[in-house]
Amino acid sequence: MNNTSKILLGFIAGAAIGGALGILLAPDKGSETRRRIAERGSEIGDSIADFGESVKEKFNDVVDGVKGNFNREKNPMS
Repeated sequence: MNNTSKILLGFIAGAAIGGALGILLAPDKGSETRRRIAERGSEIGDSIADFGESVKEKFNDVVDGVKGNFNREKNPMS
C-alpha cells in the first residue's frame, strides 16, 4: 500500500472516529443519537466502498499495463 493510500485510509478512519465521538457526546435523546449513528455509518460504508472500487480500478490498470509490457517484450515483432 503506497503512502497516499495510507494517508487516505487514515483520514477516513479519523473522520469516522471523530464523527462517532461527536454524535455520542452530543446532548440528544437516545433514539436520535442511534438514528444519527446509523446514518453516519451508512455514509462511511459508502465512502469505504468507493475507496475500494478506486483502488481496484487502479490495480487493474497497473496489471493491464504490466501484461501489455510483458506481451510486447515477449513478441517484439507484433
